[in-house]
Amino acid sequence: STMEGRSRRSVVLGINASTINALVLLVPLLVVLALGSAGTAEGRYFKIMGDGFSKDGFAYFIVGGSMHYFRSPAVSWPARLRVLHSCGFNTVTTYVPWNMHEPQPNKFVFDGDLDIVKFIKAAQDEGLLVIVRPPPFICAEWEFGGLPSWLLAVPDLQLRCSETQYLAYVDRFFAQLMPLLAPLQYSRGGPIIAFQIENEYGSYGNDHEYLTHLVDIMRQKHGIDAVLFSSNGAGAQMLEGGAVNSTLRTINGPVGMDIADNFRTLRQYQPIGPLFVTELWDGWMDHWGENHHTVSPTVTAESIHTILRMNASVNVYMAHGGTNFGFMNGANGGDAGDYQPIVTSYDYDAPVNESGDATPKCVAIRQVVSATVGWETSPVPIPPPQPKAAYGPVRLSQEAVLLDPEVLSKVATSVTKSVTPPTMEKLGQDYGFIDLLTTVQGPFSDSAVSIQDVHDRALIFLDGKFQGILARYNLSMSVSLTAPPGDHILDILVENMGRINFGPWLWDPKGITLGVKIEGQFRYHWTTYTLPMTNLSAINSAWKPVSSFQTPTFYRGTFDIPASQPLLDSFLSLPGWQKGFAVLNGHNLGRYWARGPQKTLYAPGSFFVRGTNELIVFELEAPAWGFTAQFSAFANLG
Repeated sequence: STMEGRSRRSVVLGINASTINALVLLVPLLVVLALGSAGTAEGRYFKIMGDGFSKDGFAYFIVGGSMHYFRSPAVSWPARLRVLHSCGFNTVTTYVPWNMHEPQPNKFVFDGDLDIVKFIKAAQDEGLLVIVRPPPFICAEWEFGGLPSWLLAVPDLQLRCSETQYLAYVDRFFAQLMPLLAPLQYSRGGPIIAFQIENEYGSYGNDHEYLTHLVDIMRQKHGIDAVLFSSNGAGAQMLEGGAVNSTLRTINGPVGMDIADNFRTLRQYQPIGPLFVTELWDGWMDHWGENHHTVSPTVTAESIHTILRMNASVNVYMAHGGTNFGFMNGANGGDAGDYQPIVTSYDYDAPVNESGDATPKCVAIRQVVSATVGWETSPVPIPPPQPKAAYGPVRLSQEAVLLDPEVLSKVATSVTKSVTPPTMEKLGQDYGFIDLLTTVQGPFSDSAVSIQDVHDRALIFLDGKFQGILARYNLSMSVSLTAPPGDHILDILVENMGRINFGPWLWDPKGITLGVKIEGQFRYHWTTYTLPMTNLSAINSAWKPVSSFQTPTFYRGTFDIPASQPLLDSFLSLPGWQKGFAVLNGHNLGRYWARGPQKTLYAPGSFFVRGTNELIVFELEAPAWGFTAQFSAFANLG
């Protein structure tokens, strides 16, 4: 077979004279690596053998593609796995977001769209192997890199290291997660062949006690016998600090990189063992205000071809990107003035697009796989694109002004009085908005308002009138107040636009982190409303006919889908609207923002219903003339 032929060829960049001395030191490593995975009475095993992987006694080359179950509705998983498989992938790789599975301390969710066992079994049914990249940290351009926001409320806790409190929370979560995954390992009849330890840790820290702890609890406490690996950039500091010798070192990088040079660097730290690019970036995430990123299918295919010709394995990141529904997008940057929130779409220019259809990149990858490692079974045909629906215009005929006391009290999940502004996390809030009010005494004459610090974007009102915006990403923005003598209500609505998901600025509490100043003087005694925006049905009797352009405001409309019509995917466009989010039948489709690049929000067919559908748009700045939204059959990502 093609695989057997490849196994007989010498491994590029394998052992040479300069690595013999290093090999002597690697004997303990090789013993540990060879243990994953242990065989069973059935004779099933997937493990490291020399410079490659062995599956049931035959050389095996991983051609993996990343797909995150938490970025797609569960009902769509089988179809998307089939398209992924048709691109030539033999393995699907997924992260596991701790923040979704333990949204509140000691409250665990593993059902519905978060049923990871169902996803893994669906992959096995499709004939795919599975690689799991579990918590604690996943990056993934996901909110807080998958860490639960409530960690930020724990005094003295330190993230991503062997600090005692942090490890205790990690261990508690693993005690829930690993018993679900251990029985699904390849050695036990399941499809899981490998687990990651942490995630690109060399780009953050070098606490080897922390990494060793993760290895130990997986191996010794939870019976994980699959291959364990670390995934890092191909820099010396990353490969040294971000891994321990009991795991297989693997590398990340973009298509078009100098793969041979990166493998040479890897061989300095791992003279023997499979060469594996666990993240080959075939696209990129988009930040608000940037252009939409695309990568040529040809360049992607050439990089995969180069890796496979080197007798190496590869995992394409992403094979299917999906969507950051709700408020689950992450952000990059974090230093003063440098804050780059990620858009709602995580299409990533992947071979399987956001709505689950194959793209030309899928065809290009399929051709490379067919010409190199080949298919284990008969090639899977590429499914045709799924039909989409243009449900047409929806007029949003009702409104509920957020700062109306009746509406605010209905939508808020808590009201707190405090001397200084509390952060979201101190109030037990994870995502959404937070509204802070205080009484200030005039007169004011062009008096400057400043927030120390705003995380992330604040709309400022005085006596209900909009004064301006202060934002973390643009420190040149300013707001000043002018008002006569007497008491005035200062109202500050802060949006959490996504916690940092990568780098040294992870500690990213939301709201107002220290205080509010007028002309340099701190102001005290605040009333704070938490607005996670999860209970919009509570507005109920507060809806009124649309009458004004006052914002921030909820706008509501309905539309009908006949009982005879299939429920198909669609794309919501909001031309003329400025900034906010949209909710379809209780499903938060995510954020929109006129600055782009993303122009449409993906609306899965499973979010629609036959009969009356409800669309709610929360607009922060200015609704479109006509108060109309549009469902079309085409995506526009910029």
